[in-house]
Amino acid sequence: MRILVIIPAHNEEANVGPVISQIRTFLPTADLVVVDDGSRDDTARRAKEAGAQVLSLPNNLGYGAAIQTGFRYAIRNGYDIGIQMDSDGQHDPASVPALLAPVLSGEVDVALGSRFLGRADYPIPWPKKLGMKLFAAIASSALGIRITDPTTGFQALNSRVMRYFAVDNYPSDYPDADAIMLLGFRGFRLREVPVVMKARMAGTSMHTGAKTILYVFKMFLSILVVLLRERILKPRGATS
Repeated sequence: MRILVIIPAHNEEANVGPVISQIRTFLPTADLVVVDDGSRDDTARRAKEAGAQVLSLPNNLGYGAAIQTGFRYAIRNGYDIGIQMDSDGQHDPASVPALLAPVLSGEVDVALGSRFLGRADYPIPWPKKLGMKLFAAIASSALGIRITDPTTGFQALNSRVMRYFAVDNYPSDYPDADAIMLLGFRGFRLREVPVVMKARMAGTSMHTGAKTILYVFKMFLSILVVLLRERILKPRGATS
C-alpha cells in the first residue's frame, strides 16, 4: 500500500517543519506532500527542508482547494491511501496508526478522526462548539450513523474516495460536515476513530473571533445545499 500524507498549509513557517518531523516518527515509509496555499512566508522552503514534496498554489485558494490539489496529486501518482493532516500541529501523529487501520483492512473507505471519542487538549470556542453539535446532529440524522466530530480534518481515505473528490465533488471553502454527508449519500463506508487533537503549535487559527461565526453560517448553508441536491437527485421513494 502506497500512503500519502496530504498537508495543506498557509503561512505556517513556524509549524510545518516540526509537524513533518513528528509525522516521520510514526509513518517513516509514507510520502508527504505539503500544498502551500499561496503563503507569504517561508512555509514552502521550510517544508522542502524537512523533506516533503511541495506543491505551491499561485494564490490563497482556500483549505478545500488545497486538499483537493493533494487528492489530484495522489491519484495522478498512484497512491492507495491518503491521510489528511493539518500543518499547525493540531493533529497528533500518534493517532495515525489507529486512523489507518480500518482503511488498510478494507473495512471502511474513510476513517474520520474524532476528538470527542478521543481527546481535545485545547479549548474550543463556544460558537464553533455549538455549530459542531448542530452539524453532528444534522449529519447523524441524514446518514443514519453516529457522527460526533463533523468538522474533523484528520482523516484517512482510500483511492476511491480521493478519486471522487479529485474532480468537482469537493467543497471549495470549508470541506467538513458537508463533505462527510456527500460521501455518505454516495454510499462510501464511514467510521469515526478516536484521536487526540492538540492546540496549534504557533500562530493563529483560521477559526477565531468573527471568523468562527462566519464559518458556522457558511457551513450551515453548505449543508443545506448538500441536502437539497440530494433531495433533487434522489426524490422521495427512489431507491439506489
